[in-house]
Amino acid sequence: MFDAYLFDLDGTLLDSERLWIEAIGVALERRGVKLSPAAATALVLGRSWPDIFAEVRRRYPETYATREEMEAVTVPLYREYGERRDIRIHSSIALLRRLAAGGPTVIVSGSTRNRIAESIELMDIADLVPFYIGAEDYARGKPAPDCFLLAAARLGVSPERCLVFEDSPAGVAAAKAAGMACVALHRQEETQPPAGADLTLADLADFSFALLSSR
Repeated sequence: MFDAYLFDLDGTLLDSERLWIEAIGVALERRGVKLSPAAATALVLGRSWPDIFAEVRRRYPETYATREEMEAVTVPLYREYGERRDIRIHSSIALLRRLAAGGPTVIVSGSTRNRIAESIELMDIADLVPFYIGAEDYARGKPAPDCFLLAAARLGVSPERCLVFEDSPAGVAAAKAAGMACVALHRQEETQPPAGADLTLADLADFSFALLSSR
Protein backbone atom coordinates (compact mmCIF):
# COMPACT_ATOMS: atom_id res chain seq x y z
CA MET A 1 0.00 0.00 0.00
CA PHE A 2 2.93 2.37 0.63
CA ASP A 3 6.41 2.91 -0.71
CA ALA A 4 8.05 4.14 2.53
CA TYR A 5 7.48 4.20 6.27
CA LEU A 6 8.48 7.17 8.43
CA PHE A 7 8.77 6.71 12.19
CA ASP A 8 8.95 9.36 14.85
CA LEU A 9 11.43 8.49 17.61
CA ASP A 10 10.57 9.86 21.06
CA GLY A 11 7.26 8.50 22.25
CA THR A 12 6.84 6.23 19.23
CA LEU A 13 9.88 3.94 19.21
CA LEU A 14 11.30 4.93 22.59
CA ASP A 15 9.45 5.82 25.78
CA SER A 16 11.86 8.72 26.16
CA GLU A 17 9.73 11.84 26.32
CA ARG A 18 9.17 11.39 30.05
CA LEU A 19 12.94 11.33 30.54
CA TRP A 20 13.38 14.55 28.57
CA ILE A 21 10.56 16.19 30.51
CA GLU A 22 12.27 15.26 33.77
CA ALA A 23 15.72 16.32 32.55
CA ILE A 24 14.58 19.69 31.23
CA GLY A 25 12.52 20.31 34.36
CA VAL A 26 15.58 19.68 36.54
CA ALA A 27 17.80 21.81 34.29
CA LEU A 28 15.43 24.76 34.65
CA GLU A 29 15.03 24.20 38.39
CA ARG A 30 18.82 24.44 38.75
CA ARG A 31 18.54 27.95 37.31
CA GLY A 32 15.67 28.98 39.57
CA VAL A 33 12.64 28.07 37.43
CA LYS A 34 10.30 25.51 39.00
CA LEU A 35 7.79 24.02 36.55
CA SER A 36 4.80 21.89 37.42
CA PRO A 37 4.73 18.44 35.74
CA ALA A 38 1.96 19.68 33.45
CA ALA A 39 3.93 22.78 32.44
CA ALA A 40 7.10 20.77 31.79
CA THR A 41 5.11 18.32 29.67
CA ALA A 42 3.55 21.13 27.62
CA LEU A 43 7.00 22.64 27.05
CA VAL A 44 8.54 19.42 25.73
CA LEU A 45 5.89 17.11 24.26
CA GLY A 46 5.97 16.85 20.47
CA ARG A 47 8.51 19.63 19.94
CA SER A 48 11.91 19.55 18.30
CA TRP A 49 14.89 20.36 20.50
CA PRO A 50 15.52 23.74 18.76
CA ASP A 51 11.89 24.69 19.33
CA ILE A 52 12.08 23.65 22.98
CA PHE A 53 15.17 25.76 23.55
CA ALA A 54 13.66 28.73 21.66
CA GLU A 55 10.66 28.57 24.00
CA VAL A 56 12.94 28.35 27.04
CA ARG A 57 14.82 31.43 25.85
CA ARG A 58 11.55 33.29 25.26
CA ARG A 59 10.00 32.44 28.63
CA TYR A 60 13.08 32.19 30.83
CA PRO A 61 15.89 34.26 29.26
CA GLU A 62 17.79 34.31 32.54
CA THR A 63 18.38 30.53 32.54
CA TYR A 64 20.53 29.33 29.60
CA ALA A 65 22.21 31.56 27.03
CA THR A 66 22.83 28.84 24.43
CA ARG A 67 21.50 25.43 23.46
CA GLU A 68 24.91 23.93 24.13
CA GLU A 69 24.89 25.29 27.69
CA MET A 70 21.49 23.75 28.36
CA GLU A 71 22.36 20.46 26.63
CA ALA A 72 25.41 20.15 28.89
CA VAL A 73 22.92 19.74 31.74
CA THR A 74 20.01 17.92 30.08
CA VAL A 75 21.87 15.25 28.10
CA PRO A 76 23.78 13.77 31.09
CA LEU A 77 20.54 13.78 33.10
CA TYR A 78 18.70 12.03 30.28
CA ARG A 79 21.38 9.37 30.02
CA GLU A 80 21.41 8.89 33.79
CA TYR A 81 17.64 8.41 33.89
CA GLY A 82 17.74 6.12 30.83
CA GLU A 83 20.21 3.76 32.49
CA ARG A 84 17.62 2.94 35.13
CA ARG A 85 15.06 1.38 32.79
CA ASP A 86 14.53 -0.05 29.33
CA ILE A 87 12.88 2.72 27.33
CA ARG A 88 12.50 0.75 24.10
CA ILE A 89 8.90 0.29 22.94
CA HIS A 90 9.44 -3.24 21.73
CA SER A 91 6.19 -3.64 19.80
CA SER A 92 6.88 -0.44 17.83
CA ILE A 93 10.40 -1.59 17.01
CA ALA A 94 9.01 -4.97 15.93
CA LEU A 95 6.62 -3.20 13.55
CA LEU A 96 9.49 -1.19 12.05
CA ARG A 97 11.35 -4.45 11.47
CA ARG A 98 8.31 -6.00 9.83
CA LEU A 99 7.66 -3.05 7.53
CA ALA A 100 11.33 -2.78 6.55
CA ALA A 101 10.86 -6.00 4.59
CA GLY A 102 8.45 -4.17 2.27
CA GLY A 103 10.03 -0.73 1.87
CA PRO A 104 12.50 1.75 3.34
CA THR A 105 11.98 2.77 6.96
CA VAL A 106 13.27 6.19 8.03
CA ILE A 107 13.33 7.88 11.43
CA VAL A 108 12.09 11.49 11.32
CA SER A 109 12.60 13.20 14.65
CA GLY A 110 12.95 16.49 16.45
CA SER A 111 15.90 15.09 18.37
CA THR A 112 19.47 15.86 17.37
CA ARG A 113 21.27 13.63 14.91
CA ASN A 114 23.65 12.42 17.61
CA ARG A 115 20.74 11.44 19.80
CA ILE A 116 19.04 9.59 16.92
CA ALA A 117 22.26 7.71 16.14
CA GLU A 118 22.53 6.59 19.77
CA SER A 119 18.89 5.48 19.71
CA ILE A 120 19.34 3.46 16.52
CA GLU A 121 22.24 1.65 18.18
CA LEU A 122 20.13 1.03 21.29
CA MET A 123 17.34 -0.47 19.17
CA ASP A 124 19.79 -2.46 16.99
CA ILE A 125 18.13 -1.35 13.74
CA ALA A 126 21.02 0.32 11.88
CA ASP A 127 20.71 -2.18 9.03
CA LEU A 128 17.03 -1.27 8.58
CA VAL A 129 17.30 2.54 8.50
CA PRO A 130 18.96 3.88 5.33
CA PHE A 131 19.08 7.40 6.78
CA TYR A 132 17.41 9.56 9.40
CA ILE A 133 16.19 13.15 9.68
CA GLY A 134 17.10 15.12 12.80
CA ALA A 135 16.61 18.61 14.18
CA GLU A 136 19.67 19.98 12.34
CA ASP A 137 18.23 18.98 8.96
CA TYR A 138 15.24 21.32 8.72
CA ALA A 139 14.28 24.84 9.74
CA ARG A 140 10.73 24.50 11.04
CA GLY A 141 9.82 21.83 13.58
CA LYS A 142 6.57 19.89 13.76
CA PRO A 143 3.69 20.74 13.22
CA ALA A 144 5.32 22.17 10.08
CA PRO A 145 5.62 19.41 7.44
CA ASP A 146 9.25 20.18 6.53
CA CYS A 147 10.85 17.14 8.13
CA PHE A 148 8.50 14.65 6.49
CA LEU A 149 8.69 16.32 3.10
CA LEU A 150 12.48 16.24 3.32
CA ALA A 151 12.42 12.52 4.06
CA ALA A 152 10.14 11.85 1.09
CA ALA A 153 12.35 13.94 -1.19
CA ARG A 154 15.50 12.08 -0.12
CA LEU A 155 13.75 8.78 -0.72
CA GLY A 156 12.43 9.90 -4.10
CA VAL A 157 8.92 8.94 -2.99
CA SER A 158 5.72 10.97 -3.34
CA PRO A 159 4.36 12.13 0.05
CA GLU A 160 1.07 10.34 -0.51
CA ARG A 161 3.00 7.07 -0.81
CA CYS A 162 4.46 7.48 2.70
CA LEU A 163 2.96 6.17 5.93
CA VAL A 164 3.93 7.99 9.14
CA PHE A 165 3.90 6.63 12.70
CA GLU A 166 3.64 9.36 15.33
CA ASP A 167 2.53 9.89 18.91
CA SER A 168 2.09 13.65 19.37
CA PRO A 169 -0.52 16.12 18.09
CA ALA A 170 2.25 18.19 16.49
CA GLY A 171 3.65 15.13 14.73
CA VAL A 172 0.28 14.03 13.40
CA ALA A 173 -0.42 17.56 12.18
CA ALA A 174 2.96 17.65 10.43
CA ALA A 175 2.34 14.34 8.68
CA LYS A 176 -1.11 15.37 7.47
CA ALA A 177 0.20 18.78 6.33
CA ALA A 178 2.76 16.86 4.26
CA GLY A 179 -0.06 14.96 2.58
CA MET A 180 0.85 11.63 4.20
CA ALA A 181 -1.21 8.93 5.87
CA CYS A 182 -0.59 8.76 9.60
CA VAL A 183 -1.02 6.21 12.37
CA ALA A 184 -1.02 7.67 15.88
CA LEU A 185 0.28 5.75 18.86
CA HIS A 186 -1.62 6.79 21.99
CA ARG A 187 -0.22 5.01 25.04
CA GLN A 188 -1.02 7.57 27.74
CA GLU A 189 -4.55 7.08 29.03
CA GLU A 190 -4.46 10.37 30.92
CA THR A 191 -4.11 12.44 27.74
CA GLN A 192 -6.34 12.98 24.73
CA PRO A 193 -5.38 11.09 21.55
CA PRO A 194 -3.90 13.22 18.75
CA ALA A 195 -6.56 14.49 16.40
CA GLY A 196 -6.50 13.96 12.66
CA ALA A 197 -4.72 10.61 12.39
CA ASP A 198 -6.02 8.02 9.94
CA LEU A 199 -5.77 5.36 12.63
CA THR A 200 -5.09 5.57 16.39
CA LEU A 201 -3.74 2.60 18.34
CA ALA A 202 -2.73 1.98 21.94
CA ASP A 203 -0.04 -0.45 20.74
CA LEU A 204 1.56 -0.64 17.29
CA ALA A 205 1.53 -4.43 17.64
CA ASP A 206 -2.12 -4.11 16.59
CA PHE A 207 -1.31 -2.39 13.28
CA SER A 208 -2.39 -3.96 10.01
CA PHE A 209 -2.97 -2.58 6.54
CA ALA A 210 -6.46 -4.05 6.59
CA LEU A 211 -7.29 -2.13 9.75
CA LEU A 212 -5.90 1.10 8.26
CA SER A 213 -7.83 0.72 5.02
CA SER A 214 -11.07 0.05 6.90
CA ARG A 215 -10.98 3.52 8.51
